[in-house]
Amino acid sequence: MSFFNRNKERMMVTAVAIILIVIIGVTSTERMALSKVEKIIGNILTPIGKVSNSIGKGVSDFFEGVKNIGKLKEENESLKKQISKLEEENRNYLNIIGKTDYLKNEAKVLEKTSFNLISAQIIGKEPGSWFDRFTIDKGIKDGIKKGSTVVQGVEVEQNIIVEGVVGRVVDVGDNWSKIVSIIDEVNSISFVNLRTQDGGVVSGSIDGQISGFLYDNKSDVIKGDKLFTSGLGGVFAKDIYIGEVDEVIDAEEELMKKITVKPAVNFKKLYKVFVID
Repeated sequence: MSFFNRNKERMMVTAVAIILIVIIGVTSTERMALSKVEKIIGNILTPIGKVSNSIGKGVSDFFEGVKNIGKLKEENESLKKQISKLEEENRNYLNIIGKTDYLKNEAKVLEKTSFNLISAQIIGKEPGSWFDRFTIDKGIKDGIKKGSTVVQGVEVEQNIIVEGVVGRVVDVGDNWSKIVSIIDEVNSISFVNLRTQDGGVVSGSIDGQISGFLYDNKSDVIKGDKLFTSGLGGVFAKDIYIGEVDEVIDAEEELMKKITVKPAVNFKKLYKVFVID
């Protein structure tokens, strides 16, 4: 038997060991350059890595965007609520500003009045520009009686606030009352001229104007005279301011002196009133 055949297995083991030693030596030494095989593998894997990184970043950015959208939506809802609150506060301020004169007169008349006044809010009115007939939110349970005089704080002279006649109660429920104002044609008021103490009667009309006459056709009455309720007939409480004479009309053929009156109350703007108990 030849030497090769006898030592074949040993020679193969020795050859494999030598190859492994060579590979270990090559791979364990420091190198500045890559092998051809490593370069090929690197060229293949680098674009894949870039794509993978790009996809990963895209997914991450997407979920971050979704998170930011949710946050922006919450902030948007919060801002909407703040704007709504500010708009409501602004409306309230404008409402108060619009009612400044009324609120001032209301406070002053409550300080000096000799009447027992029941405050009431207007909750409804008949169609039209004038508050000739309207409903308030107080009734029998609050002490309101049919026939009671309804007033409001008005300025009779500069910084002098008194009760101005609005109308009278014509119907009453448990928690509501209906009012007919003095500009309605069904109402007639006996008055006295504050300056001369001459008396007469004024009534409302369908056009919201107040006019009437004096009992004495020789009465001294001029534009600007202040008229107050006289209390005659018991329809309206006494000494309530009606308004001032706007025009004097001499009707000699009728033997009377006619007048038109500018009411103290603005019957196009009524918010609250007082009912004399």
